Amino acid sequence: MARSQNKNGGQDASGDVDRYRQAAEDALQQLDWAIGYLHGIRKTEISKALAKNRSYIRTRLMDQPEEPTPGQQTSET
Repeated sequence: MARSQNKNGGQDASGDVDRYRQAAEDALQQLDWAIGYLHGIRKTEISKALAKNRSYIRTRLMDQPEEPTPGQQTSET
């Protein structure tokens, strides 16, 4: 796969960063769904382990604030 060259060299890198960030956010949404599903079918130990991983990814790797997991959202209402 050839990469296009442009005068601003940084444009390709910036586009890559945006695509990787979007892919990571999409993966986190899928992980949110899986956590909620596992919580719903009473596989709480697995959902808790995945929630810890999700929290680490959001706070340490993506520099985003922590959000409640799907299981936490339903129990607080």
